[in-house]
Amino acid sequence: MLENGKISVRQFMVLVILFTVGTSVLLAPSLLVTEAKQDAWIAGILGVGVGLLSVWLYNALGNLFPNKTLVEYSEVILGKWIGKAIALLFFSFTFTLAALVLRNLGDFLTTKIMPETPIGSLHIIFLFLVIMGARLGLEVLARSAEILFPWFIILFLLLVFFLFPEIKFENFQPILEVGVKPLLRSAIPFIEFPFLELVIFLMIFPYVNRTKDAGKAFLTGTSVGGIMLIILTVLAILVIGVDLISLELYPTYELAKKINIGDFLQRIEAIVAVLWFISIYFKLTICFYTSVLALAQTFKLKDYRPLTLPLGMILIVYSLIVSPNIVYNITFTPKVMIPYGLIVGLFLPLLLLGVASFRKKRQSKT
Repeated sequence: MLENGKISVRQFMVLVILFTVGTSVLLAPSLLVTEAKQDAWIAGILGVGVGLLSVWLYNALGNLFPNKTLVEYSEVILGKWIGKAIALLFFSFTFTLAALVLRNLGDFLTTKIMPETPIGSLHIIFLFLVIMGARLGLEVLARSAEILFPWFIILFLLLVFFLFPEIKFENFQPILEVGVKPLLRSAIPFIEFPFLELVIFLMIFPYVNRTKDAGKAFLTGTSVGGIMLIILTVLAILVIGVDLISLELYPTYELAKKINIGDFLQRIEAIVAVLWFISIYFKLTICFYTSVLALAQTFKLKDYRPLTLPLGMILIVYSLIVSPNIVYNITFTPKVMIPYGLIVGLFLPLLLLGVASFRKKRQSKT
C-alpha cells in the first residue's frame, strides 16, 4: 500500500460527515427548492434514502476486498487494461470534483466576503493548505478532523438555536402542492451531490483499522450529514421562504443574516462561513488526496507524495477552466456532473460488484 497510515472507525465516520456536508451546507437548500418549492424537505428525505442505498452498495463492494482500494481491485476484477481504464476514469472524476469544489470556494469568497480579491490568489492560498494535508497523510487528516468536529457541531447547533425565533411555520404550506415529478427532479441532483460522490471513500475504506465496523460508520456518517442538510433546508424554508431561496445562490449564508436576538446579537453569518470552511477543507483535501492516490496506484508508483505539487498546480488552472464563472457553474456544470456522477458513483460500483460476485460464485462451484 502507498498509504501506511490507519484511521479509527470514529475518524472515518467524522470524515464522511464533513465530506457529506461539504459544499452542500451552502448550496443544498437552493438545489432542492428550485423545483420542489416548500416540499424541498421531502425531496431531501428521498435523496438521503437513496444515498444510504448507494452507501450500502459501496459497503458490499468494500467488504469483498477489505485490504484493497477501488483502483487496486478494479484490475483484479476486470483485468489489467480494463482495470487501468476504470482507474483513470475514477481519477478524472475525483480530480474534476476537486476542481469544482475549489471553484465553489473561490466563488463564495469573491462574491460574499472578499469581492476585490483575485480568485486565483485565493485558490493558491487555500490549495497550499490542501497539499499540505494530503502530503501529511490520512492519519494526520483524520486526527485534525476529529479535533475540529466538536466545534463544527457546536456552531451548527448555535445556528439552529439562534434561528428558532425567526421561524414562520406558514411557509411550509401547502404541502405537496407541486406534485411528485418536481420532487423527484429535485431529489436527483441532491442524490448525486453529495451522496454518489461518497464512492471516493472506497479509496479510504481499507485504511480503517477495523474494516468490519467501517460499513456501519459509513452509513452512520452519511445519515448524520444528510440529516444536517435536511435541517438547514427546513430552516431556510421556514425563515426566509421559498421565493428568496430560489433567488439566492448561498441561502444558508443569507439565513444566518436573519439572526436577531434582542436587537443585540445580529449579523453573525460568520458562523456559517466557519462551518463551510471546515467542511469544504476536508471535502477538497479528501478529493485531492484520493485523486493523487488513485493515479499513483494506477501507475504502480512507490509513493504518491511527489505527485501532490504538480497536480496541485494543474488543479489551480483546471478549476478556472472547468467552471469559468458562476453562471456557467449553475447552468452547465450540473448537466455534465450528474451523468458523470451516475456513471462513477452508481454504474461502476454495480459493475464491479456484479462481476466480482459472479466470479466468486463460479469459483465456488468449481
